[in-house]
Amino acid sequence: MDTQTIYNLLGENAWWYISATFVVLWICVWLYRDSLEIEEITDKYVFVTGCDSGFGNLLCKRLDRKGFRVLAGCLTEKGADDLKRVAGPYLKTVLLDVTSLDSVQKAMEFTKKEVGDKGLWGIVNNAGRSLPMGPSEWMKVEDYHSTLKVNMNGVIAMSMTFLPLIKKARGRIVNVASVLGRVAANGGGYCISKFAVESFSDCLRRDINYFGINVCIIEPGFFKTAVTSLDPLERELHRLWNQLSPEVQASYGDKYLDKYIKVQRLIMNAICDSDLTKVTSCMEHALTAAYPRTRYSAGWDAKLLWIPLSYMPSCVVDIGLKLVLPRPSKSV
Repeated sequence: MDTQTIYNLLGENAWWYISATFVVLWICVWLYRDSLEIEEITDKYVFVTGCDSGFGNLLCKRLDRKGFRVLAGCLTEKGADDLKRVAGPYLKTVLLDVTSLDSVQKAMEFTKKEVGDKGLWGIVNNAGRSLPMGPSEWMKVEDYHSTLKVNMNGVIAMSMTFLPLIKKARGRIVNVASVLGRVAANGGGYCISKFAVESFSDCLRRDINYFGINVCIIEPGFFKTAVTSLDPLERELHRLWNQLSPEVQASYGDKYLDKYIKVQRLIMNAICDSDLTKVTSCMEHALTAAYPRTRYSAGWDAKLLWIPLSYMPSCVVDIGLKLVLPRPSKSV
C-alpha cells in the first residue's frame, strides 16, 4: 500500500491520523518499557543516607520489605537504633556524617566488607538540610556553607567515594535534588545546592553511563518532613533578622519579618503533601526498574506548578514571586 492509497483512504487529515498513531504507539512502548523490573533483588545491596527520619527512613523500611540488603547511614545513634528496631535482620546501620570525609570513608569501608565481590547495587544520596533559608541579604557566608556542605559536598563525596563499588555491580546512583533545583524561589544555600546536585548528576551520568551505571535524579515537591517544618524555619528567620544591622532592618521595615513568616506558613500549609510514599516510590523505581528514568518529579505541586514554571521565561517567575512575597518598606 503506497502513500497515495493511504491518503485516499484517510482523506486530507491522513497525516494527522498517522502522527497520532505513532504518538500512541510511542506512549505504549514507553509505558511497557517503564514497567519492566530487574530480577533477583534479594542479593542486591543498597546504601541510603539520611535515614534517621523522613524519606530515607521510609525508603529503608520499604526496600527491606522488598528483600534488598539495606545499609542505612544514620547521623545519630538514636536514629540508627529506632530504625533497626522496626526493620528485618538484613538491614544494617552505620553512623554517617556526610560532611566528614573521614566518616564517609569509614562508611565505605563498612559497605565494602558487607557487599564483598558483589559490589553495591545502589546508593541513594538522600541526606540534606534546608536551613537557613530566607532573603539573600540576610545571609552570611557561613550560612551558605552550612547548607552546601551537606546538600552539595555530601552528595559529591558519597558518590565519588562509593563509585568503585557501584561500578563493580553496574548499579545505580540516585541523587535527591528538589523542585527548587529547577526554580530558585528563595535565598540561602538550599536552592543553590539543589541546582548543584542537578548539574553534578547530569555530568556524572554522561561520564559513567559507558560502564552500565545509571544516575537518577529525584525532584520532590513540598512534603511534610523535617526539612519543611515551620517551627525551625521561623526560628532561623528570627535569628537571621536579629543579626542584621539596624540600617538593613530599616530598609525592610519592622513588619517585614512577620509578613514573610506569614507567607511561608501559608505556602507550607497549602502545598505540603503528607504522603511521603510519592517520593519513595520514585526512589524504588530508580532502583528496581530495568530502564530507570533520568528524572523523577514527585508530588502534584512538582508536576503542575514547579516543573512547568521552570520552563517559563525568567521575567514570568520574577513577577510571580514578587506577587507572593512581601515588599520591603523602602523598595523603589
